[in-house]
Amino acid sequence: MAGTELDPTSYDPVVAGHVDTAEVPSAAWGWSGEAPRLFRFAGWFFAGFLLLMIIGNHEGRVEDWFLVGFAGLMVLVLVRDMILRRKPR
Repeated sequence: MAGTELDPTSYDPVVAGHVDTAEVPSAAWGWSGEAPRLFRFAGWFFAGFLLLMIIGNHEGRVEDWFLVGFAGLMVLVLVRDMILRRKPR
């Protein structure tokens, strides 16, 4: 055999941390978690985007109230997450 071939027995599946491969099959071959920093960044980005959507060509103000309400709800959830992450469990 050529020296560049790989031995298939040396590649046993690696179980990642506390994730059971029966519940999450992808945990056997790679990352199987969440990205909390990315989710928080996306939350702040979309809250700002909702507020920027107020500037537009619509004439009614009902749309503005909904945009502000949803952006405010997102900000409340993000601030709550920041506060809960500071407290020790």
